[in-house]
Amino acid sequence: MQSKTDQWSSRLGFILSSAGAAIGLGAIWKFPYMTGMHGGGAFFFLFIIFTIIIGLPLLIAEFIIGRGAQKEAVSAYTKLAPNTITRHVGKLGVMGAFILMSFYSVVGGWVFTYGVMSIPGKIISESAD
Repeated sequence: MQSKTDQWSSRLGFILSSAGAAIGLGAIWKFPYMTGMHGGGAFFFLFIIFTIIIGLPLLIAEFIIGRGAQKEAVSAYTKLAPNTITRHVGKLGVMGAFILMSFYSVVGGWVFTYGVMSIPGKIISESAD
């Protein structure tokens, strides 16, 4: 008997959720600004090209693997190639997400700290010296 798996209610919701999980706000706002301001426009152009050439096919491949296996990352790669080293790819993805989450925990701490400090007005601008 095949179990029913949850599905996204719309394609747009899935795409937005995937993009939100994969793209940080720094990559959208700060990175292009900083590279442009410091003479890195050519680097940013190459970054966009390689993201399209390498990142997009990998993203599509991962969608295909997940859709075909109808399982989460670890089980999908195990189903794809049991008894091979490929089954560890899903575990690497989970570990990578854990490491990335630890970074965002630090950023969340900064946001919380500065938010609390801003209530009584204890944040001092560097230009106020």
